[in-house]
Amino acid sequence: MRILQSQAALLLSGVALALVGLSLPPSASPAPQTQGGSTLTTADLDAIAQRLLQTRSPSGLATADSNRNMIAVTGIDMTGSSVLYLVDTEKKQLAVYQANGGGEPTQSLRLVGARRIDLDLQIEGFNDKSQYNYEELQKRFDKLGKAPTK
Repeated sequence: MRILQSQAALLLSGVALALVGLSLPPSASPAPQTQGGSTLTTADLDAIAQRLLQTRSPSGLATADSNRNMIAVTGIDMTGSSVLYLVDTEKKQLAVYQANGGGEPTQSLRLVGARRIDLDLQIEGFNDKSQYNYEELQKRFDKLGKAPTK
């Protein structure tokens, strides 16, 4: 049960990072260029995945990279496997992969899950355990005469 909770927390962290990337305007951070345009090819995705899976951040917890169309985030789950989150910011798609290294018999790449997230991004709250949910915050802002921007 504890492993499932940890994996869920890791997944939520990856999604949160991806959503932050989705909310940034293209000019907010420099984006690496792909060959011949803004659409990623399978070779581009392979190169990003390979680079992210081989590179560790100083803390060893996560690495991220993006261009105008894709966000890639890696991390390590509780089993020690590398996890790769890919978010297609144009098609609003999420894919999660688990990679295991080691000797050839133990090496693997597994698709953990994938889904469209366009509707997810329209939800005002789901499983929200924060101090104030969206409705409560909206009421507080309305009382102050400050409507939240949409």
